[in-house]
Amino acid sequence: MEYNYLIVGSGLYGAVFAHEMTKIGRKCLVIDKRTHIGGNVFTENIEGINVHRYGAHIFHTSNKLIWDYVNSFVEFNRFTNSPIANYKGELYNLPFNMNTFYQLWKVKTPEEARGKIKEQCEKYAHILHPKNLEEQALVLGGEDIYEKLIKGYTEKQWGRPANQIPAFIIKRLPFRFTFDNNYFNDTYQGIPIGGYTKLIEKLLAGIEVRTGINYFDQRNTFDNLSEKVVFTGKIDEFFAYSYGKLEYRSLYFEHQLLDIQDFQGNAVINYTDSQTPYTRILEHKHFEFGTQEKTYITREYPHEYSIDNEPYYPINDELNQNILKKYQKLKHTFPKVIFGGRLAEYKYYDMHQVIANALEKAKKERYE
Repeated sequence: MEYNYLIVGSGLYGAVFAHEMTKIGRKCLVIDKRTHIGGNVFTENIEGINVHRYGAHIFHTSNKLIWDYVNSFVEFNRFTNSPIANYKGELYNLPFNMNTFYQLWKVKTPEEARGKIKEQCEKYAHILHPKNLEEQALVLGGEDIYEKLIKGYTEKQWGRPANQIPAFIIKRLPFRFTFDNNYFNDTYQGIPIGGYTKLIEKLLAGIEVRTGINYFDQRNTFDNLSEKVVFTGKIDEFFAYSYGKLEYRSLYFEHQLLDIQDFQGNAVINYTDSQTPYTRILEHKHFEFGTQEKTYITREYPHEYSIDNEPYYPINDELNQNILKKYQKLKHTFPKVIFGGRLAEYKYYDMHQVIANALEKAKKERYE
């Protein structure tokens, strides 16, 4: 065989696995149906601004080994994710913290905030077993937080009324009784200086990569080139949708270059009312503390997934989990195929989890 591994997809899982295998002398071929490397973490330099082409990607982890691993390829900056919520022109800090509670109710101490939340929730104390997301949110946070910061945003995300969304989507509400706007609790956080594409390029250095190639158009040809296949695409597509299609939510991005220095003063602003059609606006220069004369923004619109757009968020309800189990049982019939990553496992992973999984699989492959 010409290659030890054919790797389908040049996102984080494929790039990390290819790098680790190449490091120990295995020969890899990486292919990607897109015309660029990096999958959804692809960043494109426009007017000196590194644009997150497929939505905001903010690296965060408490795993020092993973943090040191990515920083061995590129240096990460000190970006801290502190999004703002815009509800009909009113601005609120996220995540829910003392700044948010002051903005909502003018409370100034943790004791006052806890009292106000308790007061808001008491009205719904009779709901012992919430049947949907709306009831769950009201039981956990009360009416003000639900109406202004949860309802509209979540309904746009899922494309259906909150009383038709499963309650398990919100298991708890992360209240913080400090004046801290840092969205993540992880020890390490940042953005690669120069963008994520720079990280992927370093991972794939010296490895043969072919873009603009759909694996399924030449499946037999590619399978015969390598001893094993690492597949990072959709698991249902791999098995020709034999048990039906897994469901996703998708996104549409509206990009705009503006001839002004600053549009919104923050990297991420969420629009939590139901009337605004998009869920958030990204201003990319703020991910890297940019001072460019122009700015570049992206409006993010959630919508139903179809074959013509990219799958982003698995819908992990009972129906889809039952379909997934059927596909997982088929994997043993393809012993030379490694299924890895968000789409191949039909699971939403953070970036550090994808990298950890790829490293673990590569470690096992060394001894097989």
